[in-house]
Amino acid sequence: MFEPTIEPMSPRRVLTLVIAGFMLALPASAQASRVLVMDADGAVRARQDPFVATAPPRERQAAPATSAAFPRATARPRTPKVLRSLLATGQIDQPTHDRALAAFRRASSLSRSLSGARRVAIRGVVADLEGMAARNAVRADRLPALVETLERNSSWWSTGPLLSAGARVGFAGSGLVWQHYPGHGIQIQWLGTWGKANGLWGAKTKDAEFENLVAESVSLAGDRAGGIGFEYLFPFGGGNPPWVSGLAQGTALTALVRAGLRLRDRTWFDAARQAVGIFRVAAPEGVAQKTANGTHYLQYSYAPRLHILNGFIQSLNGLFDYAKILNDEEGRALFAAGRERAAYELPRYDTGGWSRYSEYTESSLHYHDVLRGFVAALCTRLQRANQPDDPFCHYASDFTLDLDRGPVLTFASVQGTPRAGRLARVRFSIDKPGTVTMVIRRGTFTHRAVVPVRSGAHSFGWRPPSAGSYAISLSATDYAGNSSAATSDATVRRRR
Repeated sequence: MFEPTIEPMSPRRVLTLVIAGFMLALPASAQASRVLVMDADGAVRARQDPFVATAPPRERQAAPATSAAFPRATARPRTPKVLRSLLATGQIDQPTHDRALAAFRRASSLSRSLSGARRVAIRGVVADLEGMAARNAVRADRLPALVETLERNSSWWSTGPLLSAGARVGFAGSGLVWQHYPGHGIQIQWLGTWGKANGLWGAKTKDAEFENLVAESVSLAGDRAGGIGFEYLFPFGGGNPPWVSGLAQGTALTALVRAGLRLRDRTWFDAARQAVGIFRVAAPEGVAQKTANGTHYLQYSYAPRLHILNGFIQSLNGLFDYAKILNDEEGRALFAAGRERAAYELPRYDTGGWSRYSEYTESSLHYHDVLRGFVAALCTRLQRANQPDDPFCHYASDFTLDLDRGPVLTFASVQGTPRAGRLARVRFSIDKPGTVTMVIRRGTFTHRAVVPVRSGAHSFGWRPPSAGSYAISLSATDYAGNSSAATSDATVRRRR
């Protein structure tokens, strides 16, 4: 008998009290998200779905949609030719061909007849498909998801309301989570979908919905990396479709093995074994990036140089569940390789008072909380399995405490020699990103500057009007609203 691996957090750690109620797959899903649901008759109603997370800030930013991204009206469509070829070679049957062609023709017709934002959306969907056809990426195994995307977009943009960037959308009779990406219509949001599946599992009274969503999702997977991949079918962040995400696929692994266990159906164990393929194969087909000290699992298969820690850690959570529940030797090896690399990388993502989103940027409040939750979940798994938990529990605790600690402001030991009438600088360091306010006073003179800063060393410029002693105060507020202050003084010399 297999054992479930996700249980309440051990009381041995201080972080336990802070992260109670954390939802595994997507921390934000602990709060209900507004989802617009279209009924079969085209009517749309808004509802709060406790199992669907709000789109993170990065995905709510509107992507530019230019006319250059769309196929010209005079261009001969590539998709019908691809469909004919698939039919002629026996890769699809006549009904499948006819449904796909009808969906393409309807979307293409709407791209000409609609106007404004609706036209931009549906034209983007057609353009994305045509781009895949031009790259020989439209295959029989991808047709279910591609046709679903065409049909859902045609329905929505024909009668549904206009959408803000990042809006979450659903359809009656389907559990899939869709998201609006400006310039690309609505697209299946696989992280949101599998996060919802894990939320339904956690509810313990939604097994029918859970099973239906898992089955629906697996039916739309494409062949990838010797198995299956939950592929995104639109351009994002500079990557062309189809692409996969270690973050989304890791979340899927957890849901799939949970489905097999809860529903007593090995179909979903088999699907999990297929879905693990992207973690053994290098980008761009998979997300594995082997190094001298373990394997990094990429958040985006098209971006091997971009390391995003929260996605990496969540892929480890999925691999842990896969290996534990299925007692799978390869899964243990994939997890061990990733764990080694994550332990090596984690210190580089800690500013001392906050986390980094990638090697190049610091986390927003949202992404700091996401990373904190994912690392805490990994800590819990390791503790429950009586495995060494360093350094994950350490960083889970630190990242949790960062949410309540004020920034540490430190004046530099060397400030230079300010002189009246000349540009001077106040040098300082801060251990987390936020907003710093500097106020310098002497008598009736006041100089004030407010600047957003990253962690690290900074300096503010000012020009003292005369010689004398000036009082300097710095105050800082971090992304979580914590504040701190530091004071110093400067003796300004006379002009030379």
